[in-house]
Amino acid sequence: MKVTILMDNTALFDRMFVAEHGFSAYIEAEGKRILFDTGYSGAFLQNAEKMKIDLFDLDYIVLSHGHFDHTGGLWHLIHRFMEAAIEETPHRLPRLIAHPCCFLPRPKPPLGDIGPVFTADEVQRAMPLELSESPVSLTPNLFFLGEIERKFPFEDAAPGSRRIVMPDGSLQEDRILDDTSLAFRGRDGLVVITGCAHAGICNTVEYAKKICGEERVNDIVGGLHLRTAGPQLDGTLAYLKDRCPDALHACHCTSLAAKVALAQVTPLQETGVGLRLEYADR
Repeated sequence: MKVTILMDNTALFDRMFVAEHGFSAYIEAEGKRILFDTGYSGAFLQNAEKMKIDLFDLDYIVLSHGHFDHTGGLWHLIHRFMEAAIEETPHRLPRLIAHPCCFLPRPKPPLGDIGPVFTADEVQRAMPLELSESPVSLTPNLFFLGEIERKFPFEDAAPGSRRIVMPDGSLQEDRILDDTSLAFRGRDGLVVITGCAHAGICNTVEYAKKICGEERVNDIVGGLHLRTAGPQLDGTLAYLKDRCPDALHACHCTSLAAKVALAQVTPLQETGVGLRLEYADR
């Protein structure tokens, strides 16, 4: 499996890519091509073009959750597909996979909505859409995890002012149940690719181990939503120290203070736009 970071808060040193608060990764695994998240804007498209990555030849688009810094670029990508159809440019429409709550409105006062600009119905008019709470096999060894089981109390973060508008119109606290990740079962163990890990990275890794039937953790790539000292960071440090991943590529919503702490217990690696990673297949 190959993973290329198309969008992150930072770009690699001496690389002339665009960076923004958001995340997007391009994945090639077992003959399939997957776009995981789309960042905040269309900047990930510019980065993909510089890296000579053809986003007109995708099998899947997978969204980690519904926040705008992971779904905002979808608007720009759908417009590219529309233009390709008009101009008769070779392309194929990928299947988009997400949790059923991904496209629901998400008010977070004072912001009116921090969710996607599209509804699920609007996306479905543009491309095939599969909404699933359950895991989905993208390849024999790459899985969309679906709704992640939450078992560690220290990762149960309060929703604060976050709300979500359910299909029946009711307004509920938003615990970001749509947060999910990808898990790859490779020769050297699991590779877990996260967007923000709002479900908690420890919960996410444990669920990935359960779904994939693999105990070893090769790498964790993506945002961990760790910012300040406290029970969640302490619990995560203890968990990762005990599980001993071979590498950790923490980025996006992982603060400098959290990275410094993580580097004391894990082999933390530099991450940013332009990073290319490769993992051995089984």
